[in-house]
Amino acid sequence: MGEQCDLHRLLHLADMEGRERHSAAAPDDVHRDVTSLCRGSSDIRGARFEKRGSHLSAQRVAVTRAVPPSITSCELTLLERRRIDFNRAAAQHAAYERALEDLGCDVVRLPATPDLPDSVFVEDTAVVLPELAIITHPGAQSRRPETKSVAKELHSRRPVAFIRDPGTMDGGEVLRVGKQLYVGNSTRTNMDGISQLAKMVLSLGYTVRAVTVTGCLHLKSAVTEVADNTVLLNPAYVDPDLFSDLDQIEIDPNEPDAANALRVGDSLIYPTAFEATGRLLEKHGFDVRSIDVGELQKAEAGVTCCSILL
Repeated sequence: MGEQCDLHRLLHLADMEGRERHSAAAPDDVHRDVTSLCRGSSDIRGARFEKRGSHLSAQRVAVTRAVPPSITSCELTLLERRRIDFNRAAAQHAAYERALEDLGCDVVRLPATPDLPDSVFVEDTAVVLPELAIITHPGAQSRRPETKSVAKELHSRRPVAFIRDPGTMDGGEVLRVGKQLYVGNSTRTNMDGISQLAKMVLSLGYTVRAVTVTGCLHLKSAVTEVADNTVLLNPAYVDPDLFSDLDQIEIDPNEPDAANALRVGDSLIYPTAFEATGRLLEKHGFDVRSIDVGELQKAEAGVTCCSILL
């Protein structure tokens, strides 16, 4: 698939400006199946692939990165800036990593990037499928340098492709349920980026659906998968009808930001801040591993944001 090249060549291509522009082809109704825009196209544009063979193992890998001291200058879209206690945030992140390890994950820590305020939120830098890792082009320009070290790590485990300018995409916008990819169309992710993604995954059997999100930063702030064909969602942030073929659990209405849960096997890592929704999940029979991420939440983070699960 595509030309063979080493990692330095891939990263160079990822940084090049002025590459072929992709038409946005934004549909009037962004809820429609974006994959329909790509039918008949075998050209996966905006990507270069490197065959690496199969590196998948039985053990789940969680890619993380340490909290940078500069997190106090993180990007904010919806929240008012509040003081973030760096030491407390670092301790909460360490507890998060221990929870991943307790659930059987091999935690792979990326090199620290102290001058990149949002770099702990590694999920936004990649969309990882069993067959392919797509390195994103984050909507916030300050976050784009984060992708280099992520690409280097994922290149050893998957073929790698890149979302390119003028497309933008944050990984927190992409919810995978089987072979369906739901992608939030927001201030961080545009239709050009969504169309590029659709072209990349078409030959792999995936369909892509763009979803309007309101009131929250990313699609995964509004809905996450908590079990096979089951989602936890906030109907005020996303239209439940878009997920009508799935079982749905609605969050407690008094906890509007409670829809972000991290599924690890048959367990859920979940914020202690959302007690009512946490109890609701337990009543549905879920193994809920509650952790305090209060300092990270001041940076508009959820529990999915801080890891890439392979």
